[in-house]
Amino acid sequence: MVPKRLFFTKGVGKHKERLTSFELALRDAGIAAQNLVRVSSIFPPQAKLVPRKEGLKYLSPGEVVFAVVAENSTREPHRLVASSIGVAIPTDRNTYGYLSEHHSFGETEEQAGEYAEELAAEMLATTLDVDFDPDKSWDEKKEIYRISNKIVRTANVTQSAVGDKRGLWTTTIAAAILIFE
Repeated sequence: MVPKRLFFTKGVGKHKERLTSFELALRDAGIAAQNLVRVSSIFPPQAKLVPRKEGLKYLSPGEVVFAVVAENSTREPHRLVASSIGVAIPTDRNTYGYLSEHHSFGETEEQAGEYAEELAAEMLATTLDVDFDPDKSWDEKKEIYRISNKIVRTANVTQSAVGDKRGLWTTTIAAAILIFE
């Protein structure tokens, strides 16, 4: 059971009930009709990253779907929340890569996304024995990863939102959906 494809999606929902705000975020992400099983964060060897629109075509209502999910909620008015999935894909496609989940308060979409991307890249770099200084900036580390020729791509999908001014629950999700066919 090794996924052949995966896609990223994200969503936001607002409602007076926390569970319903989560459901609305899933709807916004296009994955509310599936039964999600959360898994840890390995990008499968030889898996292909496909666009959301293509990936959604593989899903059926009621299907059990494996996913790496980042989720965050608040009912505090004007509070910034974010959920992000980062990915690091190795140059050698026969080797696995990493996905990372990050959920934060007070970070912009860009900040949360870069953090998640950096987490995934660091996890992959440590398994590939890439020599780097963890205290360097993300930009400096990205350059080291590129020069090593061991990491071919990093990216992220991030959803941020500002807490509803009336105190409704505001939920953000970001997910990597794994597809087996």
